Amino acid sequence: MTGGAAPAASAPLPAPEAAPEPGPGPGKRGDGGIHRSLASRIAGRTGGGAVAVGLVLVALFWMMPTFGLLVSSLRSPQETGTSGWWKVFTEPGQMTWDNYDRLLSDDDMMRAFFNTIWITVPSTVLVILIGALAAYAFAWLEFPGRDWLFLIVVGLLVVPVQVALIPVSQLYGDVGLFGTIAGVVLFHVAFGLPFAVFLLRNYFAGIPKDLLEAARMDGGTDLTIFFRVILPLGRPAIASLAIFQFLWVWNDMLIALIYADNDSAPLTVALQSQSRAFGANIEVLAPGAFLSLIVPLLVFFAFQRHFVQGVMAGAVK
Repeated sequence: MTGGAAPAASAPLPAPEAAPEPGPGPGKRGDGGIHRSLASRIAGRTGGGAVAVGLVLVALFWMMPTFGLLVSSLRSPQETGTSGWWKVFTEPGQMTWDNYDRLLSDDDMMRAFFNTIWITVPSTVLVILIGALAAYAFAWLEFPGRDWLFLIVVGLLVVPVQVALIPVSQLYGDVGLFGTIAGVVLFHVAFGLPFAVFLLRNYFAGIPKDLLEAARMDGGTDLTIFFRVILPLGRPAIASLAIFQFLWVWNDMLIALIYADNDSAPLTVALQSQSRAFGANIEVLAPGAFLSLIVPLLVFFAFQRHFVQGVMAGAVK
């Protein structure tokens, strides 16, 4: 071979360096564990069976007065006056249905019970219907002054009931509604609407706009969209509102005590009048109080699933 120098052999590439072993980063121990604060360790252990047992015991303790009222309503007045309700655990033969027989045969208490239904059911239905219509308008309809009107509705939430007692009494006296069931219902509807509009409007505003636009493209009117789209999708919020309104009206005594007379008084007023002679009519007072308690409890359990969905709505996007 003649001529220039031979080409130099290419130098071998250096071997890639091994990646360093991951060291203990922030918040980690050298053995791969994780440093946990004392609070996190306590929180991690609170999901065990001991905590569940403790919560069950708290729930049982919380329900004890209700159970005691039930047992007292099933005992005779003589036994109730001489011993505590826990005596039934040793003498279960004390329990009888005689008190409920007397309650059902008491015309005043039965009239008060049905008055409570005539007051509570219309007050709840009207608040839901009117509040849902207004909430749909505030959420999806465009009209002048919409935002200002909604702010006024929200501002009405802070108006206490006591402020309107005297003016509404004068108004009811002028129009002839004082001492009637209709007057009590209208008062509850008027003071229940601000919360209803506020709750339902915020829920309806979260409904996807595409659903409403698709309904409009199919020729749906506002009423059709409201009844066929808004109400089915808003069922959790409506159920939550129904529970709140029902419990508020059913347990109310202040409004009924002022605006209802003896013929239109609900069960709370009747029980209040019976409690003045507690020692003489415990056989009517105890079952009446339990009847007043068990109805809203059954309503809550009937709508419990929808109520939980309504409370959690909007918590997760």
